[in-house]
Parts: sequence; structure tokens; C-alpha cells
Amino acid sequence: MQWRFLKGLVPTVLLASAFTLQGCSLARVDDNLPYGVLNNNDLQLVEDGLPTYLLMVDGLIENWPESESLLASGADLYGAYAGLFVQEPERARKLSNKALDYAFRSACARDGDYCDLRGISVPEFEELLADASKNDVPMLFTLGGAWAGYIQQNTSDWNAVAELGRVEAIMDRVVELDEGYQYGQAHMYLGVLNSILPASLGGKPDVAKDHFEKAVALSEGKNLLAPVLYAEKYARLVFDRELHDRLLNEVLAADPDVHGLTLQNTYAQQEAEALLADADEYF
Repeated sequence: MQWRFLKGLVPTVLLASAFTLQGCSLARVDDNLPYGVLNNNDLQLVEDGLPTYLLMVDGLIENWPESESLLASGADLYGAYAGLFVQEPERARKLSNKALDYAFRSACARDGDYCDLRGISVPEFEELLADASKNDVPMLFTLGGAWAGYIQQNTSDWNAVAELGRVEAIMDRVVELDEGYQYGQAHMYLGVLNSILPASLGGKPDVAKDHFEKAVALSEGKNLLAPVLYAEKYARLVFDRELHDRLLNEVLAADPDVHGLTLQNTYAQQEAEALLADADEYF
């Protein structure tokens, strides 16, 4: 869910990167996130149906306002819906703000030390993460994803952009504690975050490549979004057409039906087709 920038580059590059990352939110496999959504291969159907489920989750949270699991599911679903399906900027910002609020509340419900994540200093924040255990990984992953989505929708707010380092620190800690969590998708986040800029402008493409390869390996090829992001964010950054096309063609040849990943994989194949279609223009 991370970053070094030059003014003027952030809005364009970060928006493109974080938009795709919101697909990651759909992959949080939890008893409170129905597999009827995750295992669906019809993006339009999910787009049409999710608002009703969001309202139901809101109602449940009203009744159980300190339920860590309900708040986490609300964060995941609002973040995914805002990033994948909402085109209007003002509405997307409102929904991503709600996702982050739910994520903060979920973290606070789990551990009171997480109730003021914006107010504490960077050293205090790092100390808090250092004290986290493997049992905290689901909470941290949801928090990092929601926070990245919030920043995506608020790239004109440099106070929001300044929080990106905290998102990277969260995902780094997830990797340290349980790098295989959710098919290694924390590595996928970190791959995108380190490939936002070329090396000449302070980016870390070699680090990004390592994270992408780990994400692909940890999912054993089941998570098709990882190679799509690898192609889009790294292969295009270093102008490696051979790697780019190989990754995307492998995605299109793969079976997207994987328990808990079908919807995300369907989205990934759609993105792979689009990237291949304009590859000649890009390269």
C-alpha cells in the first residue's frame, strides 16, 4: 500500500499506479468478504451490485461500531469500489475517505495504540510497527491499502502525499511478518511504489523488480494482477518490450478462475488486453 517525487510528476504517475492498486483491495480474503463477490467474473455485475452491499455493511457498522472485522470489510469494499468503479473525482474522494476512516477505526478497535496514526511522529509510527506481530498482518494490510487509495484520490493535497512514507512502512512490515499473506500482495504494492519513478529521478526499479518477482512466485501464478503490474509499472519503465509482452500474454493464457481471486484476475486480464493493444505506441 512508499515514495519519492518531483512536484508535477506525482498527480499523473501516482494516480495511475494507485488506481490499479485498488484492485488489490478486492483480494482481502476474509469471512466477512463474500466469495460471491470475489469469485465472480462479471465486473459489470459486481459494479451494479456492490452499492447495495456497501449500504448493508454501513448498517451493520452502525449496530456494531467497534467491530474490527466489520470495519475492515467496510474499508476493503469502499476502497475497491472507489478505485475500480467510480469515475467522478469528488465522489471517489468521498468514498476513499470513508474507506480510510473505516480502516483507521478497525486498527484502533484492534489496538488502542493505533488510534492516532496521523498524530504520532514518524519514529513513534515506526516503533509501533516494529511491535506488530504476525497476527496484526490482516489489519496492517487493510490499513495500507485503504491509505494508498485515499492518497490516490487526494494527490493535489500535499499533506496527503506526505503520508506515503507511512504506507510504504506498513507494507514493508507486512512483508517482514508474513510475505505470503494474500498471495504475496504486499510485495505487489511495494513493486508499484518503487517503480513510480525511473532510477534517474530517484526511483528504485531494481527493488521494484525484486518485489514483483516475489509477488508472482508467492502466488504460484494464481494472482494475475501481479504480472500485469510487473509489465505496466516495471517493464514499461525500463522499456523492456520482451518482458512486457511475455508477462501479459501469459496472463491472457491463464485460467482466471481461482478461489478468492476470480474477480481480480478478470480485471487483470482486461488490463492486460489494453496494455498489449497500445504497446506499439508506448515502445
